[in-house]
Amino acid sequence: MADNHNAKLDALLKHQRDAFTASRPESMSVRKDRIKRAMALVKENGDAFCKAMAADFGNRSMHQSMLTDVAATVGAGKHALKNMDKWAKSERRPVQFPLGLLGAKAEVRYEPKGVIGILSPWNFPLQLAFGPLMQVLAAGNRAMIKPSEFTERTSELMAELTSEFFAEDEVAVVTGGPEVAAAFSELPFDHLVFTGSTPTGRLVMQAAAKNLVPVTLELGGKSPVIMGRSANFEKAGERIALGKMMNAGQICLAPDYMYVPEDKQDEAVAGVSNGVSAMYPTLLENDDYASIVSDRHFERLQGLVEDARDKGAEVIEVNPGGEDFSSANQRKMPLNILKNVTDEMKVMQEEIFGPVLPVMTYNSVDQAVDYVNEHDRPLGLYYFGEDKSEQERVLTRTISGGVTTNDVIFHVSMEDLPFGGVGPSGMGSYHAIEGFKEFSHARAVYHQPKIDIAGLGGFKPPYGKATEKAAAGIMK
Repeated sequence: MADNHNAKLDALLKHQRDAFTASRPESMSVRKDRIKRAMALVKENGDAFCKAMAADFGNRSMHQSMLTDVAATVGAGKHALKNMDKWAKSERRPVQFPLGLLGAKAEVRYEPKGVIGILSPWNFPLQLAFGPLMQVLAAGNRAMIKPSEFTERTSELMAELTSEFFAEDEVAVVTGGPEVAAAFSELPFDHLVFTGSTPTGRLVMQAAAKNLVPVTLELGGKSPVIMGRSANFEKAGERIALGKMMNAGQICLAPDYMYVPEDKQDEAVAGVSNGVSAMYPTLLENDDYASIVSDRHFERLQGLVEDARDKGAEVIEVNPGGEDFSSANQRKMPLNILKNVTDEMKVMQEEIFGPVLPVMTYNSVDQAVDYVNEHDRPLGLYYFGEDKSEQERVLTRTISGGVTTNDVIFHVSMEDLPFGGVGPSGMGSYHAIEGFKEFSHARAVYHQPKIDIAGLGGFKPPYGKATEKAAAGIMK
C-alpha cells in the first residue's frame, strides 16, 4: 500500500516541478493571481469550513473559527499582496574597493525554490495550511499540502475546493492517514514546512534529511507565563484565561504554566478563575467553548491531571456553572489549575495542549528565569508586570521563539513579525518578510567587468609580488 502512496505522490511532485521549471521566469502578476484565488477559496467557503471544523472537533465555535482560521488566513494573503513587490526586489550589495570603480557589480536575487510541501496540523486546520501557503505563493513556488487526518471533514473540503480553484500543478491537497504523512515527509521537496509536536517534528526532519530537504519546523513546547510582583493579577488572570481557554487550550502558543511570586499565588489563581467564569459562565452546552479533538487526546489530558494528583498536586477545577462532567461524552473539559507541581509530574515534562494550568512559585524572579533556561527553549514566553527593568531582565536572560508582554499569544497575530521557534520549539520562521525569504533562495549574483581582475588581484599564476601585495592588503 505504501508503495502506491509513494508512486502517486512522486508523480504529483514531478508534475508540479516540471510545470515550475517550464514556466520560469513567472511574472509577479501570476503569483498575485494565485494568492487572490487562495483568498477567494477561503472567503467564499468560510461558513462551510467553520461547519466542517465544528463537526471535526465535536464542538467548536463558528465565531472563533471565522476569526482564527478564515479571517486570519485572508489577512495573511492581504499582507503578502501588499508587500510582495517590495520583498521580491533584488538587493544591490557593495563590492570590495576598488572593484566598484572598475565596473564590478553584486546583487542578491530572491528566487522561488520550486515545490514546497506543507504538513499541517489539526488545531487550526485551515490557518496552518493556507497561512504559510500565501507566502509560499508570494515567493513564486508551487505547493503540495497534507492536512491532518484528525480533522477529516475539513481536510476533505480543503482538497475538494483546492482542485476547483487551482490546477493540480499549482497547488494540490493530499489527504490520508499517518502512512500518507510519512510518505509525504520523505518526498524530495525543495522545502518542507511542518507544524505539529516536537516528537513528530524530529521524525519529519529525519525523513527530510534523506533528500537534504530544508525544513521549517513550527513546533510547540512549554510556553511559560512569568508574573512579576508589579502585575495587575486580575487583568492578567483574565488575559491568561482567554489564551488558555480559546480552542480549549489546543494552541501551540497557549500559556503552558504560570510562574508567580509565592505570596501572590492565591491572587494569581483567583485572577485566572474569575477570568474563566466571566467569559464562560457554563461549559457543557456553551458553543463558545471547544471540545478536545479526539478521545485519545481527551484521555491523555485526563491522565496528566490524575498523574499530577497522585504525585501530590492540588487540583482546582474551574467549573463556573457547577456542571457534571462525568457523564458528558462530548469531550468537554473544564480548566484544571494545578498547585504544588513538581518536575516528576508528566504535566511538567510534556507540552499540555489543553485546559490544564500548572502554577509554580518563586521568591525572586531569577528563579523563574533559571527554570526557563534549564528547560527546552519555548515557542512563546509571556511576562506580566509594570516593572520595565524586571521585564528587560526576563527578556534578555531567556530565549524563546517569540514574546508577548502583558498578554499571551498576541505576537503571532502581528503580520509584520516573524513567527517561529528555537531549538526544540522549532526552526525557521514565516510571516512577514522573513517568511518570504524562508521560501525563497537568496541567489548571489556577481557581474565581472571587462578588466582583468584576476591579474590585478594576484590570483593568476605565476604567483609573485602582486599575490603578496594582495594578501597583505586584505589583512591590513
